[in-house]
Amino acid sequence: MSYPVSGPLTLEVNLADSDLVRAFKTGEVKSDLVSINFSGPKVANQGFKPMVREGKFDGGELAIVTFLQALEYGKPLVLMPATMVGRFQHYLLVYNADKRPPMGPKDLEGKRVGIRAWTQTTAMWLRAHLQHDYGVDLSKITWVCWDDAHPAEYQDPDFVVRVPAGSKSVDQMLLDGDLDAAIPGYDVIKEPQIKAIVPDVAGAGRAFWDKYHAVTVNHIFTIKKDLSHQRPDAVRELYRMLSASKAAAPAPKDGIDPLPFGMAALRKPLELAIQYALEQKLITRKFTVDELFDDATRVLEKL
Repeated sequence: MSYPVSGPLTLEVNLADSDLVRAFKTGEVKSDLVSINFSGPKVANQGFKPMVREGKFDGGELAIVTFLQALEYGKPLVLMPATMVGRFQHYLLVYNADKRPPMGPKDLEGKRVGIRAWTQTTAMWLRAHLQHDYGVDLSKITWVCWDDAHPAEYQDPDFVVRVPAGSKSVDQMLLDGDLDAAIPGYDVIKEPQIKAIVPDVAGAGRAFWDKYHAVTVNHIFTIKKDLSHQRPDAVRELYRMLSASKAAAPAPKDGIDPLPFGMAALRKPLELAIQYALEQKLITRKFTVDELFDDATRVLEKL
């Protein structure tokens, strides 16, 4: 696609509401060069398939596993070093205490665990925690999934079980006792019987930070390569706007920034994401962190 060679331009962007982008989306952060049309769905991940399959949107948040797979399949996308969603994931692996006895990570071997998709980024991070931090053999777990990958080219491994169309949701199956455990997604089911598999989720997150000095990042701002190649001035301005919006958001209370900006802060999370995605057969080759960026986005740093 061709962009104007100079002057103002309007970008179509997929970006969910959050404290990070509030000032960006309300217009408190302004630009004479770049105007934004927030044309994505209310739930950002519903725009991921159109972004990688149809080339929809000039930019927006994209799950890191989706991006790595898109890169492997030659999709014309490039990362900006700006995290839109990041968190410690441990609280999202849960079981139903009314339907199952007390359960810890190692107890998941031989059990059925429900997830939206094998390629879901949250699930990738949690499987890595289970394997590396708790010694769980991932091959001994039956992974029950609902959706396919965002890139159409990827096929689930043979050991992944896909539920038939029209089946109950992962949340409902957990509540009904059809699953031993589940990764519901962004929000834990708000019922008192739903308990975390990891006994001390806050302590587990802190331990991960102490070990790697990194947060497990989920969604990173991604743009079309054409935009980056043709209008690096607009890319710099877009990054400035996101950085200014982040500066206007509340600071983290524990001093750990869950939304790292800049190559220096993102290098370790991305190294880990690449390692774990390769181990879990989500990608077939080990990218370097620098390959995820280009000349225009690699030089962006904290503003």
